[in-house]
Amino acid sequence: MGVHFFTGFPGFISSQLIREIFRKNQAQEVVVIVLAGELVKANIEKDSIIAEFPNCLIRIVEGDITLPNLGLENQTVQEVVPQIEVLWHLAAIYDLAVPRDIAWKVNVHGTTMVNDFVRSLPNLRRYMYFSTAYVAGTREGVLKENELVRPPAFKNYYEETKYEAEHRVEDLKSEIPLTIIRPGIVRGHSETGETIKFDGPYFFLNMVDKLKWLPFIPYIGQSTSTINVVPVDYIINASTYLVDEKCAEGKTLHLTDPNPHPVQAVYRTMVKLLTSQSPKGQFPLILAKVSLRVPFIRKKLGVEQETLDYLTWNAHFDTTEAVAILTKGGITCPDFIDTMPIMIDFYLAHKEEKNYQIQIK
Repeated sequence: MGVHFFTGFPGFISSQLIREIFRKNQAQEVVVIVLAGELVKANIEKDSIIAEFPNCLIRIVEGDITLPNLGLENQTVQEVVPQIEVLWHLAAIYDLAVPRDIAWKVNVHGTTMVNDFVRSLPNLRRYMYFSTAYVAGTREGVLKENELVRPPAFKNYYEETKYEAEHRVEDLKSEIPLTIIRPGIVRGHSETGETIKFDGPYFFLNMVDKLKWLPFIPYIGQSTSTINVVPVDYIINASTYLVDEKCAEGKTLHLTDPNPHPVQAVYRTMVKLLTSQSPKGQFPLILAKVSLRVPFIRKKLGVEQETLDYLTWNAHFDTTEAVAILTKGGITCPDFIDTMPIMIDFYLAHKEEKNYQIQIK
């Protein structure tokens, strides 16, 4: 049984993937590359996982994906390169408000370095690369899994750099057995609500929670769009199934909700669950965008201004390939609105804990 190698540890998704891989006995040993500044946190997470799976092994190696050979010591490279059977690349800057130079260094240059490292692995069975469904930028309409088309524009530098990074991985398909995963907006576990940070849809929970003293909460603009949010357990179950599926090799797959709900319906459910009242009236979207340009207001409401760009984006992610493969494994995406009470219960229990909240600038 070969070794699985991870970037992005001790992030939430990588940690959950490792647990599931151990649970399914897909590997008994993983190697995780960790920045020097993350070693303490990584060791704590490692100990937590090993307490659950005492017969398994996690080896932490210090490195940096933006450097040649990922910044690993020569002896480490010689030891681990022949052992790696699966490489999971999750390390990225996910912040929608990230400056371009930082996003480019980690997301694009870092992926280029990981790709070079992947080419050196003699016993590689699968390269699992985590992109995002939002490489589509401002393109609208039906977005297919087998398309990687440069859009007219991007909504933020996160999207742009993930698009550029995916292009570089796409170029490897002719020489490396790989699968590109494009997740939707990831939220907490559908059955427990567990997550480690309140971003994405949680920004709207922050806003509603901060405004619930008002006589009523208005809708933010008018929208006919849907919003694609998936629970982390769907990403974990699907990815750990796909890594062993031969038919997923060479594919780009949307791990998005095949049946996304309208923005208005999601927002209405959030408001109802947090305040026991439905939203009334409408606050113009343009005024909301202008308001969130003010740092004090962003921080007070706990919302990144870039979040609003997704409220009126009219796109639908085609999931034909992913659903066809995952159906064989009995894997489906839990419904967002049906499981939202669990998400909100977890949010309410932890909203005052600073380590869950994203630092808004």
